[in-house]
Amino acid sequence: MSFKTADLCDDFSEQLKICEVEFKSYGKRKKFWGPICTVRVFEDNVLVKSALQTIPEGSVLVVDGGGSKRCALMGDMLGEIAQNRGLAGVIIYGCVRDVAELAETDTGIFAIGSNPLKSVKRGQGENEVTLRFGGIEWKPGEFVYADEDGVIVSAEKLF
Repeated sequence: MSFKTADLCDDFSEQLKICEVEFKSYGKRKKFWGPICTVRVFEDNVLVKSALQTIPEGSVLVVDGGGSKRCALMGDMLGEIAQNRGLAGVIIYGCVRDVAELAETDTGIFAIGSNPLKSVKRGQGENEVTLRFGGIEWKPGEFVYADEDGVIVSAEKLF
């Protein structure tokens, strides 16, 4: 179903959380929505890859990378995993790389920037926890809606 976050805000503003972070779109899909799955990491993408390989089809992986712009948490290989597994999208409070390849990936990919340096591989972080960034809480199982106007979160599915 087609949607616009602006229209959803008009209809459901009382029950929405509006993310204050302005993300850039890196995937082929410019709008996407789905249930939230979460990962919290810092300059380490091992748990990001693991989540992409295991979360349910149609989900949106929300990654709290601490807002770091010192390295990328996702590149073309992880983008391919997200596409092949049928994920609705990935939202990263951090950076991506392999931007040209990600642009051809049929998945929604939002991040705060790009950086060509890969992350470390220590496997540190947390899965399926409530995240706090962008002025809101991101709770696993809630629903996120993202498009060119921004990112909103609802406790309930809106349509």
